[in-house]
Amino acid sequence: MAAAEGAPLTGVGWANGLLAAPPGWSVIITTVEGAAANLGKGFGHKGSGYLCVTTGGGQVAPVVTDVQVLSDRSPHPAGYTRAPEFPEPRAAVSRKKRIYVRLQPREAADTAVFDLQLSTKSKALPHYMKIGEMGGFAIWCKKAPLEHRGPQPRAEPRALSAGLQQLSLQAPASPQEYVGTELYSLPYLELARNGKKVLFPMDGVPFTLHPRFESRLSPGSSALLADLTVKSLADIEREYHYAFVVERTAAARLPPSVC
Repeated sequence: MAAAEGAPLTGVGWANGLLAAPPGWSVIITTVEGAAANLGKGFGHKGSGYLCVTTGGGQVAPVVTDVQVLSDRSPHPAGYTRAPEFPEPRAAVSRKKRIYVRLQPREAADTAVFDLQLSTKSKALPHYMKIGEMGGFAIWCKKAPLEHRGPQPRAEPRALSAGLQQLSLQAPASPQEYVGTELYSLPYLELARNGKKVLFPMDGVPFTLHPRFESRLSPGSSALLADLTVKSLADIEREYHYAFVVERTAAARLPPSVC
């Protein structure tokens, strides 16, 4: 059984006129051949009567899983409810035939009714099942498997090692602490100063600290600085083959007050 397009029916009813169906219900006004689908006499009416269907109610509404057309002398089938009539008829009015529908919760149903059609008694509708006759017409329903929407997949949280958790991708909060320009974009060394963290840029080249930083570091950080190697510019140029051309060029462009 192929899957049907559209939404499953959530209700089947009977309308005593073209305008009798409530909002949200669609009246079947023609047969597949294009003739008027007036079934009034099938219910013992002298006037008009039409089948109507609805797909309203959203994902929480029960769906129609079966439809039966029975005579008024047939017993009420178990698990079925009588199709509502709009407006509700008087109890004294006789009915030759009635329509019963079986409703099931959407999550519990494997198949559902997706469409109702009417035709002449001699016509056959492919992919439809004949459920009965009324008012000189044959009534057909189309059933199909009901697709169930499962829960949306959720990404599992990834476990991070202790080392990764200590890394930060944020730039230092106070770049004005540094001497020079754009040093806060470089990797940095974290030291303690008066109970607070101080971030020093690290570009992979040995460096010396400005005296004002050394005077403001906490006593506990002196042990960290003791292991640092302080080299002169000449030592760096000779050992790393680095001539500080960029730095000297930038310094030459700065006003004397900045240098």
